[in-house]
Amino acid sequence: MHHFQYHQDSLSCEDIPLEQIAKEQGTPCYIYSHATLTRHFQAVDQAFASVPHIIAFAMKANSNLAVLRLMASLGSGADIVSGGELFRALKAGIPSNKIVFAGVGKDHKEIRYAIESDILFFNVESSAELQAINEVAKGMGKQARVALRVNPDIDPQTHPYISTGMKKSKFGIGADLALAEFERAAALPNIQVVGLHAHIGSQLTKISPFVDSLTKVLGLIQTLKDKGIPIQYLNIGGGLGITYSDEAPPQPKDLAEAITPLLKQSQCQIVMEPGRVIVGNAGILLTRVLFIKDTGTKKFAIVDAAMNDLIRPSLYEAHHDILPVLRIPNRQEEVFDVVGPICESGDFLAQNRTMPLVKEGDLLAVMSAGAYAFTMASNYNSRPRVPEILVKGRESFVIRERESYDDLIRGEHIPGFLTS
Repeated sequence: MHHFQYHQDSLSCEDIPLEQIAKEQGTPCYIYSHATLTRHFQAVDQAFASVPHIIAFAMKANSNLAVLRLMASLGSGADIVSGGELFRALKAGIPSNKIVFAGVGKDHKEIRYAIESDILFFNVESSAELQAINEVAKGMGKQARVALRVNPDIDPQTHPYISTGMKKSKFGIGADLALAEFERAAALPNIQVVGLHAHIGSQLTKISPFVDSLTKVLGLIQTLKDKGIPIQYLNIGGGLGITYSDEAPPQPKDLAEAITPLLKQSQCQIVMEPGRVIVGNAGILLTRVLFIKDTGTKKFAIVDAAMNDLIRPSLYEAHHDILPVLRIPNRQEEVFDVVGPICESGDFLAQNRTMPLVKEGDLLAVMSAGAYAFTMASNYNSRPRVPEILVKGRESFVIRERESYDDLIRGEHIPGFLTS
C-alpha cells in the first residue's frame, strides 16, 4: 500500500498533485510520502510485536536526514555501513544504543568513531576485522560489542548483485568456520561477543530462505550457549522484497508468522534491518519528457532524469513502473525506451516499455524509487543532484535542495602553477 494515487486522472502524492510539485520545484525531483513511510514502518513493527525486537532501519536504502528523523520518531534504530552513515544517524536523533554497524571494510577511524559513540554492536564480517576492532578498542581502553555475521550458505533466490548469504559472497563468516571464530572472539580481551548476525540478501520474494537461514543459525546459538558463549542478540538482517512490477512478495505479517516460532526458540532479543520494504514504494522520481525521437525502428522518450539520478535500471536491469502524471483515458499505447541525457548507451530508465503515448512536456512518475535511488545518485556528466521532497497531507517540504553548479566544484582547487 502506498499513497501515490490518481485523483480525477491526476497522479498525486497524498493530497498534493504531482503536477503542482513540478511547478513549484521543477524536475527531476524525488518525492516521498510521509504517510507511506509511517505505515510501512508500523507494519513491520506490529508484525513482530510478540518478540522483543529492535528495528534498525537500513540507511543505505535512504539516508536523508528527514527520513531518518521520521524513523527515529517511530522508534527505529539504524543499520549503518560507514562512518558517514553513523554521522547522519546521530545527527537525525537515532539513539546510539539502537545502531548496528555492518560492512566488510571498516577502517580504524570508523571503528574508533563507533566505539566512542557507544553503538549497540558491530556486525563483524571477517577475522581480520575482528582483530582490527580489538586493537582499536585496546588503544581506547574499552571493550567493543560485536555480533559475528554468519554466512549460512543459503540461496536467497534474488539478483546476484544483492545476494549476500552464499559461500561465494564477500560477506560474513562461513558457517563451517563460525564456531571457531566465535571462540576466538570470546577470548579477545577487548571484545564482548553479544550477538549473531545472518543477513542473506535483498529483494527476497519468498519466505523459505529466511526460514532455512534461521534454522541453521539456531543450532549454532545452542552450541555457543553450551560452550559458555551466550548470545544476547539475534540479528536477522532484512531483505524482504517489494513490488516493482508483478512481484508478489510476502507481507511483513506473513514473514513474522513463519519465523516467530524460530525467533522465540532463540531466546534472544531480535534485531532486524529492513530498508527497502519501508521506503521503496514510499518514493518516486518525477521527470519531464524533453524530446520524442523516432529512428524508424525504435522510439525514445528522452527525459530530464538520467542514470546519475536513478542507476538501478542500468546497474541491475531493474524494472520501475513509469506512470503518466496526467492520465488520459483510452490513450493509444506505444513502445518506448525511456532514456536520459547522459552520454552513455546504458543511460535508460526503461527499455522496450509499452506505455501510454507520451509527448514533449509530459510529466512521468518513475515508481518505487524510495530505496537505493537517491542514495546511489552521482554527479556524472557534471549534473547537479536533484532535490528531495517530503509530502505530508496537503503540505510539501524540501528536505534536500537542488544542487547548483557552484555545488559541483565546491572543494576543488586549481594549483597556483596552473593559474600563472
